[in-house]
Order: sequence, then structure tokens, then C-alpha cells
Amino acid sequence: MNWDWQVFCEDNITGEVVSGCFGKGGDVTYLDWMMSAWGWTVAVSLLALILALVAGSLIGTIRTLPNSPWLVRFGNAWVELFRNIPLLVQIFLWYHVVPAMFPVMRSVSGFTLVVIALGLFTSARIAEQLRAGIQALPKGQRYAGMALGFTTAQYYRYVLLPMAYRIIIPPLTSESMNIFKNSSVAFAVSISELTMFAMQAQEETSRGVEIYLAVTVLYVISALVINRIMTFIEKRTRVPGFIASAGGGH
Repeated sequence: MNWDWQVFCEDNITGEVVSGCFGKGGDVTYLDWMMSAWGWTVAVSLLALILALVAGSLIGTIRTLPNSPWLVRFGNAWVELFRNIPLLVQIFLWYHVVPAMFPVMRSVSGFTLVVIALGLFTSARIAEQLRAGIQALPKGQRYAGMALGFTTAQYYRYVLLPMAYRIIIPPLTSESMNIFKNSSVAFAVSISELTMFAMQAQEETSRGVEIYLAVTVLYVISALVINRIMTFIEKRTRVPGFIASAGGGH
């Protein structure tokens, strides 16, 4: 097999090799294009992760509220809805159906709609993990908060949630890595992320091996960085000697 890594130094319009591999002026090489696509992938992933953490934390918390059956039902419905519809279908719904039903959404960019779809899809998974984390805590945690005179909001804020988040950091690590990989479906609505770059660059250059290997390396690097960051957070926030009760609950 003949490798031709010089393909990344070619101008994506003229096909001429550019010295230094990065375009100058109005020239854009395939390396420029790939780095830009990587930036879009990171942007989609990080914004969707922030949305997923916020929405997932809210939904996961209300699913464990005592004496709030309607809120619990709403949280359960949220999880089942977003968890059981394939991500690609959800992206098409947000991109094609929602703007048709609500004209005000027609002015929203495809990038934003992909972030919403990916964020809400992942929020259902995070909500389930947080629910499990809260219910894994010993009942004594809640009773201690009540004995101190905390309101429901206060003992969730100061007692239950800080411990639950520490418990679910390992599955959150997996979700953070998954959301980066799942961002690849954004190509379906013409977001210029890594997967779309790979498909188009391969068609233009016929150098699929080099293109897809380079894109794979960028995905691996991104996932490893996320893993290292989350591992660092886990070590810094670990509660010495704490073991979640397997049969815990409220």
C-alpha cells in the first residue's frame, strides 16, 4: 500500500501542494479543513455536554423528590422519551419537523439545533445516572439533613447532590466521551465536523485510508483528554472511605 500523507498539504480547490501544509491568504489545505472540522466537533460536543449536565441534573433530581408524584412522572417520561428514540432520528426531528411546526425556530442555526438534540438525548442518560447515584446514598444522609432543619431544597443542595455527583463521575466520564463520538451524526444536517470532513475529503482525494486514519487519531486524542480530565476530577473529589450502599434508597 502506498501512503500519501502529503494529501493534507494540498489545496482543496486546486490540488496543488502548499508549502508548510497550512494555507495562506485565501488558500485552504486539507489540513486546515480538518483542524476546522475538529474545532466544530469540539464546540458541538462541549455545548451539548453543558446542556446535558444542566437538564440531566434537573430531571434526575426531580425523579427522586419525595411527595411529588407528578414531577416524578414528568421526569420518568422525559427519560423514556429521549432515551428510546435514536439520536439520528432526534436530530432530523429538530432540524426538519420542529421548525415546520414552530416557525420561530426557522431562524435557529443547524449548529444550535444539533447541540439541542445531542444535549437532550444525553440528558436522559445523565438523569438516570444521577437518580441512581442519589438512591445509592444511605437513608441516614436524608434523615440527618431533616434533623438539622434543612428544607428539601437545602438537603439536596448541601447533602445529597454533592455526594451523588461524586458517585456518578465514572459513568459521567463514559457519557462525556460518548457525546464527543455521537457528535459525528451532525454530518447528517451538513455541520462541517470531522466525519463530514472525512467523507468529503475522501471523495475529492481518493485517499480514504490516510483521511480516515487521521480523523480516527483526532477522535482518540479527544477521548483520551476527556478521560484524563474526568479521572483527575474523580481523584480530587473522592470521599475517603465512602462506599455507596448497594441497597440504599429513600
